[in-house]
Formats: sequence, C-alpha cells, structure tokens
Amino acid sequence: MIEECEVAVVGGGPAGAAVAALLAQRGRSVTVLEARPAYRWHACGVFSGPAIRPLLRSLGIGDAELRAVARVVPAMRLETPGGSVVRLTYGADRGGSSALGFDRRALDELLLERAAQRGACVSRGAVVERVDLDASTPSLTVRAADGTHLTVRPRVVVGADGIRSTVARAAGVARRPRIERIGVTFHVVEAPFERSDDGPDPEVDARMVVLGDAYVGLAPVPGRRVNVGIVLRGRNAAHLRAHGVAATAKDVLAGVTDGPGSAVRLADSGPLDRPAGAAPLGHRVTRRAGRGWVLIGDAAGFLDPFTGEGLHRALVSATLAARAIGRELDGVPRALEDYDRAMRGRFVAKDVVSLIVQAFVARPALLEYAARRLAARQDVRRTLELALADLAPATRALDPRFLAALLAP
Repeated sequence: MIEECEVAVVGGGPAGAAVAALLAQRGRSVTVLEARPAYRWHACGVFSGPAIRPLLRSLGIGDAELRAVARVVPAMRLETPGGSVVRLTYGADRGGSSALGFDRRALDELLLERAAQRGACVSRGAVVERVDLDASTPSLTVRAADGTHLTVRPRVVVGADGIRSTVARAAGVARRPRIERIGVTFHVVEAPFERSDDGPDPEVDARMVVLGDAYVGLAPVPGRRVNVGIVLRGRNAAHLRAHGVAATAKDVLAGVTDGPGSAVRLADSGPLDRPAGAAPLGHRVTRRAGRGWVLIGDAAGFLDPFTGEGLHRALVSATLAARAIGRELDGVPRALEDYDRAMRGRFVAKDVVSLIVQAFVARPALLEYAARRLAARQDVRRTLELALADLAPATRALDPRFLAALLAP
C-alpha cells in the first residue's frame, strides 16, 4: 500500500505535533507518524521559561488550556555545592510572565489533538522502519499499529523523532554530542509546606542543585508532583552502570536537602513512574535540512541546556520549519536551506552560552565564584537570566563587558 501526502512528520512529540498543526491550518496535507500507540513517560523536559507562552498561543492554546497542562513557577534557584543560591526569575519579578512546569502527558496529548483538529492525519503506533532520502521523492517504510506495512511518499519529510533520529541518520548528518552526559528522569510526590493539601497547586520555585559529578533539576508540575531530572557524569555515571538506575537515583537524591524559602521540596517517597533515561544526553547534526527533509526539536540538535529550554527550542524550530516547508511546497527555491540558516542564526549564540555554563558547572571552584557574583550583582544576573530564557539576545551574555562585570572581583 502506498500513501502520498505533502508532508510526513516522523514523531508526534511537541515539535512534531506543532509543525503538523501549523501546516494543516494552512491547508497542507500532513501525516504524523508516532511510534508509541499511547503516551508513556520518557526522558523529556518539563520546565520552560516564559518565552514559550506566545508560541503556545500561536497553536491556539488559550489560558484555560495552559492552566490545565502547566503550573506557574516563579523562579529557578541555582544551588551550588558551596552553598550559594542564585534565584533566576526570568523577568517575572519585574512584571513579566512566569516560567512554567508542564505535565508532559497532558501537554503532548493536547498538541497532538490540536494537530488532528486542524486537519492533520495522526497515526499512532506507526513505526518508521526505513527512510529513503536519495530518490527524487522521499520514501518511508512504515509498520502500522496492526502490523501491516505501507509506503509513505511525501514531498517533505520532517524528522521530529528525538536524539536518536532515524531521519537524521538517513540524511547522514547525525553526530555524537560534544559533551556526553547520562540523564535520568521521573516524578515524585511534592512535600507540602503546610499540612493541608487542599486547594490549587502552590507557586514554588524550581531548583537546579549541583552535586559534584551530578546535578539535579527539580521542577514543580501539576498534581502536586515534582519532576526530577538527574544528569550524571564521571563517577556517578560509572555508579549507574554498576548499580542501576534506581540505586543511583536514590544515592544522588540523598544529597539534595530541603531548599531555601519557597523552593520545591520532595516527599519521602519513591518514584511515581518508572525512571526513564537517555544516554548520551545530547545530539548534534551537521545541518538541519536538505533536499526533501528537515529536522526539528531534539532531532535538530540537543545540547543539555542546564536551565531547561528544550521545549521552547522545539516550538521555535517547528514554527520556522512550517514557514519554510510552506514556501518549499509553493516552489520557492532553497526554502529548506533558509530554515537551516534561520536555526543557526537563532541559536548559535545561545549554544555558546550553554557551553560556557556547562564549563562552569564542571568546575566547582569556578561555579562558586560566578554564583556568588551573580547573587550579589543584580544587573549581571538579569542579563544572564533573560539570555538563558530566550527573552533577550544570547549575545548579551557573550559581550566582554558582561563577562567583565561577572568575573571582576
């Protein structure tokens, strides 16, 4: 059986669902091929700064729907091994919107539903077994949920299939990350500040706790839960390979004490879902588009960003790709190449900033030095937090004047 469409999207996560919704709204014939028959927890980001809000609005996600899938997070607290605390509000303390902690099951299902409502064909349990990009027309070999096989021939293939992207491998552009980490993530019960659990979820700060050869992100999400994201390197990565996920996660979390003030806290209980992992925690590509194909979301390159902006980047890439694909289908020359250039221009400086942050995190003395200055120097802290949250050009954090203000005694 052969199925033809204008666009085939491999992967139904936020990036894939978003690009499908945007293209279908413009009258394009779109098929989404999602390998999972139903949602199951997997390694993914749940925290995002306020820059994600207008992107969700462009997909028709209103305030009521947003409240159903996300929880307001007033700030992210960076906590160092030496005891320094840097509170990053991303402008919320100055009248801006707050960051958000997402229920990924609810968000992912909502975005796929939005794509279907706008006219995209969403096929769950559809496993893409082969991608052929060498012919004049791309071709996908797909095993459907009922076990039958079909061939999908789109004019454009969109790889939205994560850090092990089948489309990126078929295009020959996948590379290993420059910095290799192992990630583990799961949910736990949130410890209440008061005895009563009645009423809406409280507004509490997220935390990023640095612990030697690991760091732990704690993000409050709907349902009085905390998403725990553990990133391992060095001895802790070796411990995981020797003792397994559960034992390693328990040992790492033993080093996380209750945070200061209104920071999120963990109840004394085990994981609510099976811990999911990613190794290596990262992915890079030599380019994001070619003849008849584009890569979006994590498939377009994922650099462990420390402060958690993967969701924002996924939706930005979907928006830029939808625009480029529409122009490609209209016959505009080099439209997909324009997408690749747009992505490079949009994120190259941010990636440099992320690499610098990672270099600080890997050196405890340097991290402590910088954290103390960020905590004491409000203007410097505001510049960094806005750059990290994509609310200001990342080049501001690379300006020599900023670096001098940060590092000067």
